[in-house]
Amino acid sequence: MFFDRTPTTATSQGPPLAERITDDPVITKTTQSTVTLAYQANIAGYWQNVTVVWLKNLMNHSLCITVDSRDGDFHYTCKVDLKPWHFWSKKGYKSFEVESRRKVDVYWDLRSAKFPSGSPEPCADFYVALVSDEEVVLLLGDYKKKAYKRTKSRPALVEAVLFYKKENVFGKRSFSTRARLDEMAKKEHEITVEGSTSGPRDPEMWVSVDGIVVVHVRNLHWKFRGNQTVMVGKTQVHVYWDVHDWLFKSPPGSGHGLFIFKPEPADSQSDREGSGRGGGENSQNSAGSSYYPAQSGFPNPEFCLFLYAWKVD
Repeated sequence: MFFDRTPTTATSQGPPLAERITDDPVITKTTQSTVTLAYQANIAGYWQNVTVVWLKNLMNHSLCITVDSRDGDFHYTCKVDLKPWHFWSKKGYKSFEVESRRKVDVYWDLRSAKFPSGSPEPCADFYVALVSDEEVVLLLGDYKKKAYKRTKSRPALVEAVLFYKKENVFGKRSFSTRARLDEMAKKEHEITVEGSTSGPRDPEMWVSVDGIVVVHVRNLHWKFRGNQTVMVGKTQVHVYWDVHDWLFKSPPGSGHGLFIFKPEPADSQSDREGSGRGGGENSQNSAGSSYYPAQSGFPNPEFCLFLYAWKVD
């Protein structure tokens, strides 16, 4: 087990979430594919940031779970190596300590897990459970009954909330990922970006959700950055793109396109106006420190999907 207790510099207020995520250094196509999921989970009565990273390269496949301290100064990390030639490593259990010597348990079963082509994150037939004080504070996967039976723990009174997903995808023309963009949807949506940037025709780009094209951009040389609002089910989704490096970075294929999907339910504006949370001390810290009693109603994050699309020649 890999355990890390890394100090960081805490600040009372940082840049907006989208700015901080997109400014992160991104990987190059010679390293590895990653999927990062950032949650807030109720651990011991307080909302704390929990980050799940699925990573895969030519030599390794791993899962890394990090729990931030309440003040954000320390990160407590548990790493699981999912070596394909070790069947036993696909089911297991580990414990690690977070602040105040509180024990957190991680259970996983990936023996039957199904993985989309090229993705390090499974899409079905698995579970990963994070347990604290005999409560499953974070549960990933569709094998929920098996997870509760194995952990012998009760479901969390307040479910963990996913507030962003960041994925690096590699391909020649097509790049796919999954996310729930419509709150009413029971399953994740299949999101595909296609780009035609070579050949005699003018470059163009398509974005589709569940096989339906929702964004089509022609003359991409002039519209390599932009945004459009589309409807997915009954939810408005703001789509932002920046594919400058697809077209102009040298050598070709050395850059990535960035796509951001930000759902906004139709009634979110009225909810914000009536919630009374627009100002005050707590609103400054909601994206940073997570030291809030669960009973206070926090967190209320707005989900974002960040897709880095790397073209491979």
